[in-house]
Amino acid sequence: MSSMDRTPLYQKIQEHIRDLIASEELAEGDRIPTDRQLMDEFNVSKITVVNALKGLANEGLITRVPGRGSFVSGSVRNAETTGTAEPRLAASLSTSSSGSGVKQAGLIGMVIPSIGDYFATRLVEGARKAIEAKGRRLAVLFSGGVLEHEKEAIAALQGIGAEGLLIFPVDEEQYNEEILAMKFAGYPFVLLDRYLPGVETNFIAADGRKGMELAVNYLWELGHREIALCSDSPLQTVTVQERIEGYMNALKQKEALINPAHIVTGFSIDSLDDAEAHPLYSILRSRAASAYITLNGYLAVRMSQLAESAGLNVPEDVSIVSFDDPTSIVEGMGQFTHIRQFEFEMGKRAGERLLEIINSEGKDYGCVKQLLEPELVVRHTSGPPR
Repeated sequence: MSSMDRTPLYQKIQEHIRDLIASEELAEGDRIPTDRQLMDEFNVSKITVVNALKGLANEGLITRVPGRGSFVSGSVRNAETTGTAEPRLAASLSTSSSGSGVKQAGLIGMVIPSIGDYFATRLVEGARKAIEAKGRRLAVLFSGGVLEHEKEAIAALQGIGAEGLLIFPVDEEQYNEEILAMKFAGYPFVLLDRYLPGVETNFIAADGRKGMELAVNYLWELGHREIALCSDSPLQTVTVQERIEGYMNALKQKEALINPAHIVTGFSIDSLDDAEAHPLYSILRSRAASAYITLNGYLAVRMSQLAESAGLNVPEDVSIVSFDDPTSIVEGMGQFTHIRQFEFEMGKRAGERLLEIINSEGKDYGCVKQLLEPELVVRHTSGPPR
């Protein structure tokens, strides 16, 4: 077997691009072949191409522009292009270089789906407090719940020199190769609320199973026997799955039958312009369940509005318990009975853990999983059944 045959595939890609630059087939500002073109030419996976390009970006040979591609950097003529230098994939990720190849100390990145509710607001605020307490800055980008946008946000934050990342992942079923690449290369990051099954990472979240058990047990003690669970999540994320498991386990412990019709998923509720046409309206009107547990605060508000449209009073006719308080960012001022997940503390601990990893300077810091103990907060949307 020749020495070329023993060359790792990502290094072959790097050498190919170095040759194109050295031969001036690619000049400053030119776009290099796309990920798909490199995948086809070298018969490799997406993650192999991603790893190769990150190494070249660290050397200052290319600049990655999210959504547009990768381009030959302006500093290329001052870089080594002979292909004799040892590729530095791990260095490219562990130092998170900017487009110019210079690490931007003091910047921490955060990627979350959106900031449309108080859960996200408190999460970001907790992270900001922890980061700024150590003299650093927090830059936040939003994925909108779209995997490709999440990848672009991660690449963008690395591109501007973030020392490490806090990530609220979109969907664990579609492994984001950017996250996997960071894992393999030792780049500092901490996941929030969701983890990647089978992949050891630093991860901080509230205990979803325990939170659901608290909600079911509370409603059961009030006298409710027909308790429904509602989720408007378009994805069966690990968070949703764990809460459903907690719901089922709590009922099993009471030797209660699990009614599949009481696990209500697979719907959206963006608008109530035509409330009577929404499937939840019919479900509420049927009075099949006397209590509902919603998997997020936004849905709890919508359920309350639908109940009112259906002529039902909360909590006299139907009780609603929510994960997270949707009504107020001020502690103690909300009206919804809810499971408090201490999202501020979650963000704060995630920020602190990330800084610990960064300050370890490449030492083996291990992977820590922290589950915060949730708490039931009783307000005005729950009561005994009629």
